[in-house]
Amino acid sequence: MNETETPSPAGTADEPVGRVILLTTSHRVAPGLLSWPAWQALHGADEVLCADATHPQLPYLREAGVAVAQAAPTAQELVDACAGGRTVLVLATAEGDRALTDGLARLAGSGRVAMPDLELLPGSYDLPGARLLDLVQVMDRIRDECPWSSQQTHKGLAKYAIEEAYELVEAIEEGDREELREELGDVLLQVVFHARIAEEGGPGEEDEPFSVDDVAGGIVDKLIHRHPHVFGDDTARTPEEVKEHWLRTKAEEKRRTSVTEGIPLGQPGLALAAKLASRVRTAGLDVPLPRGEGVGYDLLALALRAESEGVDPEAALRAAARAYRDAVRVAEGVGE
Repeated sequence: MNETETPSPAGTADEPVGRVILLTTSHRVAPGLLSWPAWQALHGADEVLCADATHPQLPYLREAGVAVAQAAPTAQELVDACAGGRTVLVLATAEGDRALTDGLARLAGSGRVAMPDLELLPGSYDLPGARLLDLVQVMDRIRDECPWSSQQTHKGLAKYAIEEAYELVEAIEEGDREELREELGDVLLQVVFHARIAEEGGPGEEDEPFSVDDVAGGIVDKLIHRHPHVFGDDTARTPEEVKEHWLRTKAEEKRRTSVTEGIPLGQPGLALAAKLASRVRTAGLDVPLPRGEGVGYDLLALALRAESEGVDPEAALRAAARAYRDAVRVAEGVGE
């Protein structure tokens, strides 16, 4: 019987209409880890159906004594199966059961069928960050099967990390939230890509493999250790106190003998000068400016002044450069 024919006696005024439960599960949660309401529904249903014979939940349901029939009923067949007040539970496939749910919606909208009670029951939920698992799986496949990605190295990808970081900064400064979301994803891709390459190790003993889990685990441990005012008994009432503790902890971890250690000298000049000035100011050192002539020393003095006033000299120069770019376009007649 198709859905346009006269409805069957199921759901007539003389008998209970029954109940349909559509049970959904997340592939990002280990199979068998279902909510208590889901297990109650599975054990209490008169019939459990699943169209996918390879559904990852099936072995665990059978082990728990839940009989599951392989079937892909139409909407009308499912309504018929609920005749007499029966409860039928459908275990949704990974691709979803769009044809079934659309069919039920059409039957309900026709007004010609006494519909069973319909319930969507999530059996397992994605935790925050669950889509990161998808990213790791996609990256694994790309690394294995893509002719370009499979040949990439840390050194070969380094330039892209720099480019994506700059594009992220530009999105932040432009205030474009849609672009910000996309650029954050591009930066995240670089992290996952490098971590995937690192899983393969290298030719030397020092090139011991590590995974994205090792990367995440390391930063989690670092964050907890450097935030004792959050995860421990210390207190920090101001951002300045937090920063002081952070720098002190880093110095202890790295066993640094100078505040300049750990500052990458390859970063842009204004950012480098500001970073040095920040370390000096935080350490309470009195360091006179080196004497010299030329634009470099003038820029150094400006960078230190900006840092002392709480201004990022790189961001300030970029903003001025964008204004200059706009002026150039106006002079060219492009901006008019």
